[in-house]
Amino acid sequence: MKAMILAAGRGERMRPLTDRLPKALLEAGGRPLIGHLIERLARAGHTELVVNVSHLGGMIEQALGDGSRYGARIVYSREAQPLETGGGIAYALPLLGDAPFLVVNSDIYCDFDFARLAAPAALLAPGAGLAHLVLVDNPPHHPAGDFVLAGGKVSAAGAAHLTFSGIGVYAPALFAGITPGARCQLAALLVPAMARGLVTGEHHRGLWMDIGTPARLEALERALSARSSR
Repeated sequence: MKAMILAAGRGERMRPLTDRLPKALLEAGGRPLIGHLIERLARAGHTELVVNVSHLGGMIEQALGDGSRYGARIVYSREAQPLETGGGIAYALPLLGDAPFLVVNSDIYCDFDFARLAAPAALLAPGAGLAHLVLVDNPPHHPAGDFVLAGGKVSAAGAAHLTFSGIGVYAPALFAGITPGARCQLAALLVPAMARGLVTGEHHRGLWMDIGTPARLEALERALSARSSR
């Protein structure tokens, strides 16, 4: 299964760090955030990668190259201006192919086993669904959560909301109505699909961090330093 890493965003909440460096290349534990993800994806067998780039995208391409140092093959989807999550994925469809694919945000750190997603991807392939999302417990900065998981299905309404981790598997058909190059949020596509019962999910209870601000980047650095000193 091919995988896409979303790395085109401006990283406004990370400024001024992202004025000189794309968010995906900010380092923790001596490695860029996107490097941690690529290593975990490759270990799980996802070695065919698409990375979308825009803001300071040339720096990402120079840093990652063709992916061979990670045991992967990377191709780039270049956006003149960031197309947001849904628009960026839709724009990259020619590189992703006709089968369900994995997408992960570049600004997270987790211990999720990406190999687990092969089974739900296989269920999406016959057209039985449009997406499978990985949800996590609500972090302190997002206490209201995003979606509800019940009976393996994800919905936008109900009690006991969980937070979308930024990890999901998608059928290309989810993006069929998006004009290539149009801006679109992923949630705008997912919520109608949820209403039709076409989105499944799972609850990851392990390590997961959204590295969206300098303070959270510092927290990850402290956690990785503590781990390496044990």
